[in-house]
Amino acid sequence: MLYVKNLHKSYTVGSSKYDVLKGISFSVAKGEFVAVMGPSGSGKSTLLNCISCYIPFEAGTITLGGRELQGLSETELAKVRNECLGFVFQDFMLLDGLNVRENILLPRIIKGDAGKEAETMADELCDLFGISQIAQKYPAEISGGERQRTAVARALINEPLLILADEPTGNLDSKSSRAVIDAFLRARDSLSATIFMVTHDSFSASFCDRVILLRDGQVYRELHRLDDRRA
Repeated sequence: MLYVKNLHKSYTVGSSKYDVLKGISFSVAKGEFVAVMGPSGSGKSTLLNCISCYIPFEAGTITLGGRELQGLSETELAKVRNECLGFVFQDFMLLDGLNVRENILLPRIIKGDAGKEAETMADELCDLFGISQIAQKYPAEISGGERQRTAVARALINEPLLILADEPTGNLDSKSSRAVIDAFLRARDSLSATIFMVTHDSFSASFCDRVILLRDGQVYRELHRLDDRRA
């Protein structure tokens, strides 16, 4: 579903060139929950930004749902980001002036498709992630874990091909982190969601189907789950 092949990305600072991604290749299957881990400077954030179409890359290919992303126009890339990708950020990125339900519906509002079907789906996502009781509350009135579960629901409202999660438990305590990971697991198991998560948190990564380890801009190792999935 997601194919990254021989991906290269470098940055130039002054007269110096820094190779960040050095021929990375991997794939993510539909319905798979994959984590990417590695030390600072290993290329995790750059990889995520390349997949999300926010920065260009020099060589290689990224194919999402059978469509190669390299060479798309800005208009086409914006459509991919809004309709094919769902984003979950460390800092939640909820709008303070909208309540939980309205925040979840925001991608459909932007798309111009926030009718009854979208509202029904928003309510179903609230039920799935245990946030129905706070649907009318505003971000300032709820906990960090509830904000992140709201962000996960928002990422799913457009039924994207892929959810990209950037350190989604980085600002949370252990209890809230587990609640967010449980939300991802429910999304995978109930909605066949495909999740690609960058994290420093080994506890969160332990619930993934697979962990890709980066080192010095390359895939160093892949770890696969051998035991039963935790739900």
